[in-house]
Amino acid sequence: MVFDAVPEFFGTSETKLLYWMSCIEIVAAAILIPTLKAIAPPYGRHGTSKWGPTVPAKLAWFVQELPSFIIPVSYFYAVENLPRVNKLLIVMLVVHYFQRTFVYPILIRGGKPTPIFPSFIMAVVFCFYNGYLQSCHIAKYQLYDGGLLLQPRSLILHPRFTLGFVMFVVGMALNIHSDYLLRNLRRPNEQGYKIPRGGLFEYVSCANFFGEIVEWCGYAILCGSLPAFAFLCFVLVNLGARSWHHHRSYLEKFEDYPKNRKALIPFIF
Repeated sequence: MVFDAVPEFFGTSETKLLYWMSCIEIVAAAILIPTLKAIAPPYGRHGTSKWGPTVPAKLAWFVQELPSFIIPVSYFYAVENLPRVNKLLIVMLVVHYFQRTFVYPILIRGGKPTPIFPSFIMAVVFCFYNGYLQSCHIAKYQLYDGGLLLQPRSLILHPRFTLGFVMFVVGMALNIHSDYLLRNLRRPNEQGYKIPRGGLFEYVSCANFFGEIVEWCGYAILCGSLPAFAFLCFVLVNLGARSWHHHRSYLEKFEDYPKNRKALIPFIF
């Protein structure tokens, strides 16, 4: 490897560092549950000027997501003899964050500016933190015991690989399609919010969030690691709370909003 096998950080091996970073991410997600339920994260439709200086929505999305793209790309090329499965996991991160960094911001129509603090700063910090956690663990320490995914030729036939990969692809497709439906609710230069229609929006208020959760569930199943599980916990808390606030805002704004539509998970929540 180009990187040292187990570099030291303040007397702690990198594997231990990744372990504690994962634990911190899980604890942080748990601590944020009551906070995010009480206060909607101030960006997008929930952003207001009371939070101080802002960053244009397109620029904010590009800058804050960029670390999550650059870091896995760097590990992909820096680590020599990366196993085939590990390459696939890195590529999954790269593909997702390429879309979120370079494609999604360009397509935004009339997005509200993002407050520099707390939303923008915290997003940048998280993307650096989680980008390193996921990429480093996959590139340098991710191992598959018991021959679970060690046979490249039979890899596609293994239930765990098939389930995880299919969920990731389907989830990403749902997310992108739902974002497309949301963008096209408004004509160019048109302001305001409308009731989303089509696709999974007939069942939930936040079909785009549901798609992203399915995507990262697939990733966590395929990785089968603590860092991936920690990331999934954070995604569930963040998007779960945000979907709850979105759903409430729809119900308050539109008297004719479908009463049988759930917030995030069809027929359940």
